[in-house]
Amino acid sequence: MPRIELLTEILAPIETCFDLARSVDLHIDSTNHTNERAVDGVTSGLVRLGDTVTWEATHFLVRQQLAIEVVQYDRPRHFRDSMIWGAFKHFDHDHFFEATDTGTRMKDVFEYTSPLGVFGRLANILFVDRHMRKLLLLRNGLIKSVAESSDAGRYLSARANAG
Repeated sequence: MPRIELLTEILAPIETCFDLARSVDLHIDSTNHTNERAVDGVTSGLVRLGDTVTWEATHFLVRQQLAIEVVQYDRPRHFRDSMIWGAFKHFDHDHFFEATDTGTRMKDVFEYTSPLGVFGRLANILFVDRHMRKLLLLRNGLIKSVAESSDAGRYLSARANAG
């Protein structure tokens, strides 16, 4: 099963980073090049345990949907979203947060299985892994820049549903 791990050092409090990582609105802004949007479930604000989101986006010239559910939640240290249905055979995305002397260390662990057996494994090698890594890096870059600026409030005004 392919696994992507990314570390991002952020000069901001752990709670801010955790909440930005679960912002549907920030996720949409980080994927504007794929015209991604939330079409069902939580479509704006902050997700929490048990919430679902159905995403619609264009990847590899194909408009597609997938649904995720937040299945683990330990604010502000960790949450996991898992695919309920969609293009992958399976995926789990763990988001870990650790307070540091200078702010927060954010770690993403994205594990997935592509469909179609050997053809899916070949696709992983040829382009899926690179594509998913790029999406995660873009998202993490936006989380970092927003957390380290005065723009965080734009995404966290919905913190009332923080859970």
